[in-house]
Amino acid sequence: MMSQANSLAQETFRILKPFWWQVALSVILGIASGLSVTALLACINDALNINEPPTIRMALFFAGLCILTVLSATLSHLLTNYIGQWVVSGLRRDLSAKVLVAPIEQLERYRSHRLIPVLLTDVETISTFALSVAPMIISFTVTLGCLIYLTMLSWQILIITLATLVLGTGAQYIARYFGMKHILSARNGEDELQSYYQAISAGAKELRIQRKRRQHMLEEQIHGTVDLICQSNIRAANIFISAETFGSILFFAVIGVSIAFQAIWSSTDKTILGGFVLVMLYMKGPLEQLVNTIPIISRAKIAFQRIAELSWRFSSPEPHLLTSDQPLAIEQPQRIELCNVCYDYPIVPGSEPFRLGPVNLTIERGEILFIVGENGCGKTTLIKLLLGLYTPHRGEIRLNGQPVAPEHRDDYRQLFTTIFADYYLFDKPMHGQMIASIDVEKYLQRLDLAHKVSIHDGAFTTTDLSTGQRKRLALINAWLEERPILIFDEWAADQDPAFRRVFYTELLPELKAQGKMIIVISHDDRYFNVADHLIHMQDGQAITERSKQTAQPA
Repeated sequence: MMSQANSLAQETFRILKPFWWQVALSVILGIASGLSVTALLACINDALNINEPPTIRMALFFAGLCILTVLSATLSHLLTNYIGQWVVSGLRRDLSAKVLVAPIEQLERYRSHRLIPVLLTDVETISTFALSVAPMIISFTVTLGCLIYLTMLSWQILIITLATLVLGTGAQYIARYFGMKHILSARNGEDELQSYYQAISAGAKELRIQRKRRQHMLEEQIHGTVDLICQSNIRAANIFISAETFGSILFFAVIGVSIAFQAIWSSTDKTILGGFVLVMLYMKGPLEQLVNTIPIISRAKIAFQRIAELSWRFSSPEPHLLTSDQPLAIEQPQRIELCNVCYDYPIVPGSEPFRLGPVNLTIERGEILFIVGENGCGKTTLIKLLLGLYTPHRGEIRLNGQPVAPEHRDDYRQLFTTIFADYYLFDKPMHGQMIASIDVEKYLQRLDLAHKVSIHDGAFTTTDLSTGQRKRLALINAWLEERPILIFDEWAADQDPAFRRVFYTELLPELKAQGKMIIVISHDDRYFNVADHLIHMQDGQAITERSKQTAQPA
């Protein structure tokens, strides 16, 4: 528990360090507000117990303390809000940057239903925690000031008060210990619920036609998880509320006992007892505020752990990926070679791990390479290695006879335009002047998209198209990029026969005539004769390779 508290303190210090002077000023103002409140209590107690009317001096002193209390507390809250908003902004920037530069393998294994809650829920939790810092400081200072004032009144009173605080703090500690378990359970449930939300959106058509799956998804998975989150939050709240109620009872019990046994005080001066009751009643509010921050602190600790886990998983060997766009420090491709390239997937319990390679492959500029094979044989993995998205565990990739160095891997990737089988179509191509060219309209006409899509303000007017049409739009995007290497992962799989024929017999030869290096994953064996080279993948091995002279239509 102590190490966890230290971890939270360290993380808090780390995120607040860039705002150290604002934090220091907020703390000073909070302390000033707390001490002013204590002075106000002493002033009120004195005014209630003097036998003569309050003087002008006392009234001015009281007014000054009120103004100081209000101003310092307000400024402290404003500064805390400023710091909190910038902390959240910084976290969002940092996490987004980490996701953008994260190794593709880690992104694929982390799963989006775990990533999205970190970027949204956990960051918002940190925001709530950051905004509660000033109230915590003020409440703590008020409590400390009240204890000092009680010491000035009577040391016996201080002992009773401290005993009460120790008992109440012990109850809060126990509550936090058990409440944390339920908060963590609810937080894990949020991740699971996010995956179900994605499923009912992405699988809406399948769920509509599968009644049993639909009912199971709603009644058992979604309802079950929602109930788990609800019950966990209720149990956590019950624990914290019970502990808070116990603390409140303690306060009133101590006040009642003190009044009942007034005779045991060292002095019968009403100022002491009145000051004690006044301070205890006022101190109850700040202490309750401190108690109410315990769930916030608990959730913040869990949020910090999730964010730290994401940061650790997404630590990138290529931190330069977010530097400004610069001219490529790499030669134009004439030849790419894969030399004894191997890649091992993580071990899956109960089965043999999938291993790709060793693969040896050469492709020249102006050539078309087909990669064929059954599903799961390693075609897409080979493409990701060729693209530099995966780093080979053994072997190397060479460009024009030279190994691609790690510091040049991102420059190497910029040579490629790729349409993956699970591609994402951005609605705004990043090609500047090319968007204004009449060639875009020609491409849209040629691929039978001009009646549905056009260019407006540098962006496609819509991407809400069928799968085949979206892939044709992605092909236009690839044309506009004008990169020397093009990779098509099952591009023709969703096209009708007419567009499939156009792709293989017209578009690919045209791109080849332009000197492009073209790599195609395909199952269309009737068009294998279009390829200059063909390799067949099976169980992670490139078992055959044929040149155009030997590749014949099936």
